[in-house]
Amino acid sequence: MNSPRMNSWLNKLGFGARTESPMDSSSSEIPQGPDDDVPDPGQQFAQFGAGCFWGVELAYQRVAGVTKTEVGYSQGFIHNPRYEDVCSGTSNHSEVVRVHYDPKECSYESLLDVFWARHDPTTLNRQGNDVGTQYRSGIYFYTPEQEKAALESRERQQKILNRKIVTEILPAKKFYRAEEDHQQYLAKGGRFGSKQSAGKGCNDPIRCYG
Repeated sequence: MNSPRMNSWLNKLGFGARTESPMDSSSSEIPQGPDDDVPDPGQQFAQFGAGCFWGVELAYQRVAGVTKTEVGYSQGFIHNPRYEDVCSGTSNHSEVVRVHYDPKECSYESLLDVFWARHDPTTLNRQGNDVGTQYRSGIYFYTPEQEKAALESRERQQKILNRKIVTEILPAKKFYRAEEDHQQYLAKGGRFGSKQSAGKGCNDPIRCYG
């Protein structure tokens, strides 16, 4: 059976099944609205796009104070996108990880540190061999405090790097949870069935596709 990633490449080459997402005029503005989901009491949301969401999610699963992670799609134009829509490059969605965290145990700044360490923020719409707008670098904030911290963090990183950072910093928009087979993909075994540890503080190298 092909993996979701293999199916995406088949679709890009024109060999996959082409399906359309349901959409009508009454839903056209929904993707551009804010993420109006509500975190659990005592929790806060953070949202990041840093390439393929599988490896990014595992990196955040390992962070102390992170209580839950979800991979999904955001910042696009269509309602209820599917993986095939996102991989087509026409919906403008980014592959993102929505992080639930306890601010008493995990600062937003520490989540930003993981974000910068996890990917190359100087490559436009690309991380390694993954190419497309869905792999763009982005920090999507929920509060003015998060926005301020993100902007200051990007400024500090720019002083360290010798190439221009292309990371976008925008308000968090409607979050569409990805299909279940994408959730905790690497922790569940990835494409080769070899589980990777999501234990807090684990420093094992992350194998991006399993």
